[in-house]
Amino acid sequence: MPLYSIGQAAGLLGVSAETVRRWADGGRLPARRAPDGARAVDGVALAAFAKERAGVPQPQPPAGNGKATSVRNSFVGIVTAVRVDEVAAQVEIQSGPHRVVSVVTRESVEELGIAVGVSVTARVKSTEVYVDLP
Repeated sequence: MPLYSIGQAAGLLGVSAETVRRWADGGRLPARRAPDGARAVDGVALAAFAKERAGVPQPQPPAGNGKATSVRNSFVGIVTAVRVDEVAAQVEIQSGPHRVVSVVTRESVEELGIAVGVSVTARVKSTEVYVDLP
């Protein structure tokens, strides 16, 4: 599973790094030492925490990947659930207080490595939702 730095976790949660440090120090958000010695948050734990606090509106971090695109609605978030069947997959993303659900092919989920705890961007254009990795 992916590990997120304190700063990355803060960006996904829409809060400051200091807030994430306080949550970790207080035991609200489990953190551990990454191989480089810095504190890090496990992606699955971060996804569960993001989903738990989703009912409380929070400021949104800037969305998008900085690339030119005609898509105007992008939601940076963390995958909180993936349900896969033979052909399709349902991907749930928590983006601040927003829950975004997308139906994509099973092949896409497998090729992109989409799993609970992975950071993604949901891009919405018309009636379609695209899920991008950072």
